[in-house]
Amino acid sequence: MNLGKIDATFERFNDITSTVYESLFVPDTWIQVAIVLSALLVGFVVRRWVHPKIMRSLDHIDWPQRVETAIARVADLIMQVIAVVILVMVSQVSLMDPPPFSSSILLLGSNLLVAWIVISALVQIINNPAARRTVTLVGWAIAALAIMGVLDETSAALDDFGINLGDFRMSALTLIKGVLSLFILVYLAAFIASVLERKVQKARSISPSSKVLIGKVLRIVLVTFAILIGITTAGVDLSLLAVLSGAIGLGIGFGLQKVVSNLFSGMLLLMDRSIKPGDIIEVEGTFGWVDYMGARYTSIVTRDNKSFLIPNEDFITQKVVNWSHGNTLIRVEVCFGVDYAHNPHEIKAMAEKAASLPERICKDPAPVCHLANFGDSSMDFKLRFWIKDAEKGVTNMRGAVMLALWDAFQENGINIPFPRRDVTILETKEAVKPAPKKKAQTVED
Repeated sequence: MNLGKIDATFERFNDITSTVYESLFVPDTWIQVAIVLSALLVGFVVRRWVHPKIMRSLDHIDWPQRVETAIARVADLIMQVIAVVILVMVSQVSLMDPPPFSSSILLLGSNLLVAWIVISALVQIINNPAARRTVTLVGWAIAALAIMGVLDETSAALDDFGINLGDFRMSALTLIKGVLSLFILVYLAAFIASVLERKVQKARSISPSSKVLIGKVLRIVLVTFAILIGITTAGVDLSLLAVLSGAIGLGIGFGLQKVVSNLFSGMLLLMDRSIKPGDIIEVEGTFGWVDYMGARYTSIVTRDNKSFLIPNEDFITQKVVNWSHGNTLIRVEVCFGVDYAHNPHEIKAMAEKAASLPERICKDPAPVCHLANFGDSSMDFKLRFWIKDAEKGVTNMRGAVMLALWDAFQENGINIPFPRRDVTILETKEAVKPAPKKKAQTVED
């Protein structure tokens, strides 16, 4: 550390503190402070009156949601804008000869408020409230130090606090610059990736799985470059991170192998197109359609509107039934039996006609019924029909066809047999009771 620079910096801050302390006892200072507080109070009152009207006007204007949100956030700065206008107007009074009071604090307050307004307006593109407030406070703090003329001294003081790591010097200033650079660059990379993903999603010539894959690759590449550029901007030599990156990679290999496995499994699913958003699939007894494919999991939405988050690795290592892979045509089967007293040819024609009644049944290929087996108490048939919209339900269509069969059987007097068992009870002869034992007689001498 350079103790001479640190002492000079502290002396500079002590001078500023002494000047501020001495000015507190000057009436001119209290007059300017009162003017600044009055300007803020007037701005607050105006904001309370104008802001609700602006919000009601936005409700009647059909603008994009992002534009309306940005305007609503900018409307929150009405208080600062009114205060700046008042301070600038009052500061003109100090130009009179002789001036009734000084305007140094008025100009300082107006400059700080203008910096806050400009920075707050620029960060409206950030959707995350926490990130937006953080950027606003950090940017305004830097601007305030520059307005007060102590930014260079503050930077020098922060740079003097540090340690040397070989040829690299790690100081407080380097750390702050690195964190700010990483935050800004990573957020910009994520913002650009989101914009590009929306553009890709609108492309009609790209399949749904390819859209998801392109979006994920773009996000990973942009964020990786942002991190590397941010570290380099902070002055960190990337060669120093070789050992650290190797240790991190080893830790990821052992500790996060499931996460990495799911990540590469997801990319493999997107590349081979075995599963894509919108497919109707069945995995481990879960039936539904693919709603979202992420880097770690795939979201399956069932008919009862439950979302199952299934790890991507399960789609690679386990059996998956894709009902719409390549073709959305799905065959459904209904089994039934009728009494031997009926003509099987008539039953076959009747069943095929009944299966063609529901609207969702495909006409081509047409429903078909086959005699499958001569059972113990019935002739067993298999009725097969095709649908194209399995996402609307399969069980409900099977039930609709069975109801149509029931109506047709009731109309034509067709009996559905049920198993019959004959039980014969055999009577047994009454068991012969054993004769009672005689008591032993004693012989008297």
